[in-house]
Amino acid sequence: MTTTQIESQVSEFTDQFQRVKDEIGRVIVGNDEIIDGTLISLISKGHVLLEGIPGIGKTKIVATVADVLHLTFSRIQFTPDLMPGDIVGSDVVHESDTGEKHLAFQKGPIFTHILLADEINRATPKTQSALLEAMQERSVTVGTTTHRLQPPFFVLATQNPLEMEGTYPLPEAQLDRFFYKLKIRYPEPDDMHEIMDRTTRREEPEAGVVLDREQILAMRDTARSVPIARAVQDYAIRLTLATHPDTPYSHPLTQRYARFGASPRGTQTLVIGGKVSALLNGRVHVSCEDIRAFMLPALRHRVLLNFEGEAERIDTDTILEAIIRDTPETTE
Repeated sequence: MTTTQIESQVSEFTDQFQRVKDEIGRVIVGNDEIIDGTLISLISKGHVLLEGIPGIGKTKIVATVADVLHLTFSRIQFTPDLMPGDIVGSDVVHESDTGEKHLAFQKGPIFTHILLADEINRATPKTQSALLEAMQERSVTVGTTTHRLQPPFFVLATQNPLEMEGTYPLPEAQLDRFFYKLKIRYPEPDDMHEIMDRTTRREEPEAGVVLDREQILAMRDTARSVPIARAVQDYAIRLTLATHPDTPYSHPLTQRYARFGASPRGTQTLVIGGKVSALLNGRVHVSCEDIRAFMLPALRHRVLLNFEGEAERIDTDTILEAIIRDTPETTE
């Protein structure tokens, strides 16, 4: 591929990304970090866990993303009585015109492009685990039959803060399958004014279609083709190892407050997210700055605190910020 072709591909990628952001911005006020993280995760074949108190627009964000990208969209409201079959589907008895009965698979709402798992931590662990295979393998197994999910398949799960009553903390294995954990903050006063202006009028703004499925899949291929130097990849690995309390790269805060660190999926997230970040900055190579850009959402849910960390209510972001500050970019 020639230099001109590469430059054209990068320019097209950044233009498409910005057009999607601008269209979403017609409906969603602020939340640039949330929108960036959601789109980067979608392009990176990942999933997003979005945490925040009720009523601050978590559901509206994902519904708007689905509208802008012209993808099929399903919403599941997770409740304590929700069963796995309500998500993946089940075999249902059908009767033919001649009276013969047979079993046929009835697809559940998981068979979509964008799945909103609303308040995922209100369902029991058994039901939460119904998403595990779909999120990792992009398939659903019912009985002895495996059904493939149509790409792109993207899960955006919302959850209330874990200290609220009536919730079940997500198991570590499921947390690890989320590309990013994004924290949505309460709007600033100026943003609140804009929200009131948009939502209390006769007609609310609507987002139009900007990209289709084929364009999104092409953006995924472009992102994955960005090269990364071994030294930069080594930086991502050392950042990950610094989250473990028992490695030579361990950070003092990790040794004191962490029980387990990020898995290799965390390093993959840093690298792939770094590739998208590089493209958005008009480059065709990954820098250490790209690796750091989204380190907090990439690793904050993958660092598990020990008893002392829980007792002192340590925020994993505090540990990660110290790791970023104290980990050198290059090694001699």
